[in-house]
Amino acid sequence: MSNIEGIVDALELKIEKVLKNQTVLKETNLKLSKAQEQYQSTIKRQELEIIAWKEKYDTLKMANTILGSDDDKRETKLKINALIREIDHCIGQLSE
Repeated sequence: MSNIEGIVDALELKIEKVLKNQTVLKETNLKLSKAQEQYQSTIKRQELEIIAWKEKYDTLKMANTILGSDDDKRETKLKINALIREIDHCIGQLSE
């Protein structure tokens, strides 16, 4: 009988260790999930900042071209033509 009691005691100890490990792993998982959420929000914020900076850069390039810079003149002309086409399309829709 003492042999069975020893086996049961050893099994109980192993189960306790597994449960403690499970608790530690759950806590670690929760911490990692929170960190991941923070990183994802940081990434989204930075992506929005990048988009805003790209728009500012494009506006600055266009302004430099209009002011007489020889760089990117073709690109600016294309953008102006696209804007004119959009305006013509809007006017066409309003007149219908």
